[in-house]
Amino acid sequence: MRTGRGSPGDASGPPAPGPGLPPPAERGATVIPDRVVARIATQAARTAQSRRAAVPPDRGGPTTPGATAAVRAGSVRLHLALDLPYPTDIPHVCERIRRDVSDRVAQLTGLRVGEVTLTVRRLVTAAEAGRGRVR
Repeated sequence: MRTGRGSPGDASGPPAPGPGLPPPAERGATVIPDRVVARIATQAARTAQSRRAAVPPDRGGPTTPGATAAVRAGSVRLHLALDLPYPTDIPHVCERIRRDVSDRVAQLTGLRVGEVTLTVRRLVTAAEAGRGRVR
């Protein structure tokens, strides 16, 4: 039975810290600011909105989703505000968007998503969605 660290080609254990570096657990923590998590959630909501509610992705327009985030102790609370097409099954679409955003934020940040609150700002008819912004 071997009790040493192993040879450099042995991938059975974690890599040894470099000379002069403390162990990984003592080096500190990665902190992701609230605004960064909110931007990730906004992008995830935009993608989920186009997939689940058939709303074309609109960068910076009036139908762009908005998000706020509060990160505390490895967990995040999200609040999303978005538009949905009319007619739609609001509870079903909102639950799927909520789940998609939660999964994507957790995947990209490594944070546990504790709560996702979703506000539907307005229902958009096909005529309004196709009109767009006139400059």
